[in-house]
Amino acid sequence: MSLSRRPRQTDIARFAGVSVSTVSRVLANEPGISTNVRDQVIRIASELGYNVRPVPSAQPQTQKSVALISVDQATGGLGVFYEGILSGLRGAAARSGGSLLPRLVRSSSVKVSELKQMLSETDATNVFLVGIDPPEELCAWLLETSLPTVWVNGNDPNLQFDCVSPANFYGAGLATQHLIDAGHRRILHFTMSHRHTIRERVRGFEAAAAKHGVTTRIVQLPSTASRTSTAACEAMEAILLEDQGFTAAFCMNDMMAVGVMEAVTNHHLSIPQDFAVMGFDDLPCASMTMPRLTTMHVDREAIGQEAYHLMQRRIADPGAEPRKVELAVRLVEGATVRSPSKEPEEGERPA
Repeated sequence: MSLSRRPRQTDIARFAGVSVSTVSRVLANEPGISTNVRDQVIRIASELGYNVRPVPSAQPQTQKSVALISVDQATGGLGVFYEGILSGLRGAAARSGGSLLPRLVRSSSVKVSELKQMLSETDATNVFLVGIDPPEELCAWLLETSLPTVWVNGNDPNLQFDCVSPANFYGAGLATQHLIDAGHRRILHFTMSHRHTIRERVRGFEAAAAKHGVTTRIVQLPSTASRTSTAACEAMEAILLEDQGFTAAFCMNDMMAVGVMEAVTNHHLSIPQDFAVMGFDDLPCASMTMPRLTTMHVDREAIGQEAYHLMQRRIADPGAEPRKVELAVRLVEGATVRSPSKEPEEGERPA
């Protein structure tokens, strides 16, 4: 094995069958690389005549986990949501002496070969699927290999995997009930995603509305929208022009709620006197609106911590029945929904 010129990292990567970034990390002695891959890269680098500086051996970790995170979720407006979950996962891993290796992937197209390579390069022995509904091929491989897997902020409809999520059905029902208690009988629900977790929010909204005979309308925003607040604002503008008498909106998340509030304000309507808005997730933007958005708080760090505990249980007892955990959400009283006890002021339009 020889070259007619000075070897480069791209040459090492080609002969070793790994990525250039993996070669760079090995030569820099960064953690998260399996012993086999590390030894192979160093051996090939030496054979090619690449100047490999001696480095101390990396300290082994008791447990290495790969966290596959949906790039669409983590790099969009929900980045702060998944940052909280990742913080919970990392904290739980650190307390148990393990390590967590996050990797961004396209959730709809993550391949078995892609995951195999990650596991090989990192020596990880388990995987967290964060904000991902994995394709059937990947699910089948995970089950066949019995690789310890936990869905984080996910809901496996077949309950073949351990999963943890907020109580989406319950939370949506509670949010809708809050609007109903404030006197609203024509309520919009803004939603977007096709994920199982979000479908639970739609179901919770519909169940609470049906219980009281409330008139509803589901506003499905395009999944291709790059900014959900802008898409929600445009959709709400069109609905207000139709003037169908809707007086409140429950939004799938706070970013949509911000867009709805913008449209309502643009039409010179008062919040909550003329129109009420309810969010979900309690993201930082909820405390920045004027008036402060009423929403449902999701403990994102607790979701990550619970997911790690589920993983430890799965590793300790591989044959245990899969467990689905839902963490309670709570109402955060803002000022975008009028209190049921408040009497309308003179000139104020009733809900």
